[in-house]
Amino acid sequence: MEKIIFHIDVNSAYLSWSALKYLAEGRTTDLRDVPSIIGGDMERRHGVVLAKSIPAKKYGIITGEPIVNAMRKCPNLIIERPDHTLYHQKSRELMHYLSDVCPEIEQLSVDECFMDFTPIKNQFSSPEDAAHFIRNQIRERFGFTVNIGISDKKVLAKMASDFQKPDMVHTLYSWEIEKKMWPLPVSSLYMCGNSSTQTLKKLEIQSIGDLAKTDKEILISHLKSHGLLLWEYANGIDDSAVISAPAQAKGIGNSTTLPKDVSDREEACLSLLSLSDSVSVRLRKSGQLAGMISVEIKYSSFQTVSHQMMLPSPTNTSQLIYQAACRLFDELWNGSPIRLLGVRSSKLTDEAEPIQLSLFDLPQAGTISPAADTTQKHSPASPSREKLAALDKSLDRIRQKYGDLAVMRGSFLTDSKDD
Repeated sequence: MEKIIFHIDVNSAYLSWSALKYLAEGRTTDLRDVPSIIGGDMERRHGVVLAKSIPAKKYGIITGEPIVNAMRKCPNLIIERPDHTLYHQKSRELMHYLSDVCPEIEQLSVDECFMDFTPIKNQFSSPEDAAHFIRNQIRERFGFTVNIGISDKKVLAKMASDFQKPDMVHTLYSWEIEKKMWPLPVSSLYMCGNSSTQTLKKLEIQSIGDLAKTDKEILISHLKSHGLLLWEYANGIDDSAVISAPAQAKGIGNSTTLPKDVSDREEACLSLLSLSDSVSVRLRKSGQLAGMISVEIKYSSFQTVSHQMMLPSPTNTSQLIYQAACRLFDELWNGSPIRLLGVRSSKLTDEAEPIQLSLFDLPQAGTISPAADTTQKHSPASPSREKLAALDKSLDRIRQKYGDLAVMRGSFLTDSKDD
């Protein structure tokens, strides 16, 4: 049976979701209709562009560039700070709807996923009709738009969804790549970043078609295994399947690009707390314990450093993972402004397996509080591992029943000085 794969991608997700929130609150200006971006804040003009409107794109504003650059291109640019709690809520609503349409869903990020349409293709007159139906339903139900790419290969479906935007359906089957994909610049190929693009241009490879026709051994000699991957993608070679139930993970992690460069330890630790909560929730959902924690820092200079440590005993408890993350951060940070933070767990074991307890399983006085005051040097003795685990499970049950916003840490509430 020939596979049919959809790639579904929300158009300017962060900006669209923030725009809908503001309209619901009574604003009369739709961020999607004016030059606007998500990232940093208006007063400090600090941070990077996380999402942009189509009118902002016409000024040459690109995702990832510093906000000060974007302001030079468009002095009247509207800047809104990101609301990641909102974005994850909108993402869950979208993925829940798509799973009802077809359970074969592989989520790639907060705003995109693959769908193996093959099992339900007989329910529709054609894949294109099905994609238009899904696209229209999303617009009517949720108020935002998506692009849907259709192909027999995952990589080609993703490429197709990046064709003309917004609110469009495109096909890119294997037999269409010569006409639809090969004329495109090589920089538009999935997984071909700026460094690879520059290397290929030095080899006089300008288009995806040029890349597809190049001797793959030449590409391997200049770009190693990544050169072979790019050659395969340029030729539409991709046998990977849509994985709706992920294989046992070797590690579970999360990272975030900060809305502005951070030079304050307390602010950085607040981000580490949010990331640690996210990682611990995913560990508990998968029934796993982490034996190792690592922290990644990307500075404003784009230099990336990381550090890791073994835990005294495997855990999936938020506070213990946070304590480890803060300790690693303190050992790693050189004081430079931070653009990205990440927390990752590894050395995973099944939650049902017996573990050997450590003498250090009961945190002593002086451990890091899981709330806001991460600079505090002395604190009362922390709760036992069992009490912390019981608390996490209780919070998980409340959030599962009433939603993720039912219980929030006080330290995550917007401080009045930022209003």
